[in-house]
Amino acid sequence: MQKLMAQVWYKQRPSKALFLGITALFLLCSGSVGWAAEDDKPKINPLEITTPDPLLPSPPVERPATPQEIRLLREALDDLNAQATEQLKAGNAPAAFEIWYREVRLRRSLGTVEEVQALGRIGDIAWTNNQKADLQIITQRLQTIRAEALGKPIRKNEKRPLGTADVPASVTDVTPENAELLQALGQAYQQIRLPGEAVEIYQLILADARQRQDAATEEATLKTIAQGHMSWFDYPKAAAAYEELLVLASQKGDRVSEVVYLQQLAYIYDKVKQPENSLKFKQQLLQNYLTDPQAANQIPAIKIAIADDYQALNPPNPDAASQNYQEAYNLAWTLQQFASASEALKKLGDLYRNYKKPEFALQVYQVLLQVDQQSYNYYNLMNTYDQMGQIYLERGDMEQAKTAFQQGLELAKSLKYQENYFVTQIERVSKQD
Repeated sequence: MQKLMAQVWYKQRPSKALFLGITALFLLCSGSVGWAAEDDKPKINPLEITTPDPLLPSPPVERPATPQEIRLLREALDDLNAQATEQLKAGNAPAAFEIWYREVRLRRSLGTVEEVQALGRIGDIAWTNNQKADLQIITQRLQTIRAEALGKPIRKNEKRPLGTADVPASVTDVTPENAELLQALGQAYQQIRLPGEAVEIYQLILADARQRQDAATEEATLKTIAQGHMSWFDYPKAAAAYEELLVLASQKGDRVSEVVYLQQLAYIYDKVKQPENSLKFKQQLLQNYLTDPQAANQIPAIKIAIADDYQALNPPNPDAASQNYQEAYNLAWTLQQFASASEALKKLGDLYRNYKKPEFALQVYQVLLQVDQQSYNYYNLMNTYDQMGQIYLERGDMEQAKTAFQQGLELAKSLKYQENYFVTQIERVSKQD
């Protein structure tokens, strides 16, 4: 018996005749999966082929597989996956998916979780390579498993007779026994780009975790849901999930996670252009930074972002924006963050220009010149001289305007950029002088 099992399980390959037979069957059909023969015979689903496989005992052995037999089968299946990958790299998608379908059928004998994991992996490959027919087959199989999984009970670590490949029993509710299958389904749906189905599964897991007061699973599932929504740019739903996560982190005093979720929420509300919401979470983020000595270098950037939101409000709040830009500059200069100091001053100067306060703008631009000289930022220096020249021009101070544009021109020449622009500005001033 041991000799027989060794022959059956030790990485066997299908016979040449069987391989040619299956290959011929698929090559007769259109696409990579052989759905229909030329004589209009019934369509064949490659995941429903019941031909005995040489890698499994025939007839089936009425006992669970041993650990060694399972290990040898998994090694053989990994080898099939490698063969399929090589076929795909060689440009032979039909042969590749034929091998992968065989792998899935065999994985089924190791349990539905392993089958679903394989379906997700191969579905991702099908989606990436635009194999629509293959993706449809994989999707249909996952939908079947999902329907069965939400139907009747399944026993944990169920072991079926060796060599059988029937679909196992399924579940009625989320339980510790079937949670692994649902997690695998959720992941597989993500891999085949069906976010709605994935979220539906994760919502079941989430509801169960809350009912059992399993905080770890609740947080992990919410993270998965939030990240899934983010990957599909569904920002409102992502925000809802991150706000729930923020509450959980606050309740348990997890400041590291709080910062992460606040950053995500600020980013989301920036993307959807809701400055009132973005401002709320940035201010909370600032409070976290202010109470953490290690986060001082984060404060200038968040202050600038807060000031931007005050400007974007309807109506804007220029006074609050100005205050935050000034505070951002002062701290950035102290920390020698010259890029942030320059950004804060530029936005502050532009703010004063927009609100018709040229004297304040010129004062700010004068300080900005010193900052950009300190960091050798010639491009910013050139632009600042241009802004100053425009203000002087608007005020009718032609001498000062000409000087500013000439200094801008010298920098433009060194950068070999916008030289003609500054020459034009100087000529314009000269004609009015």
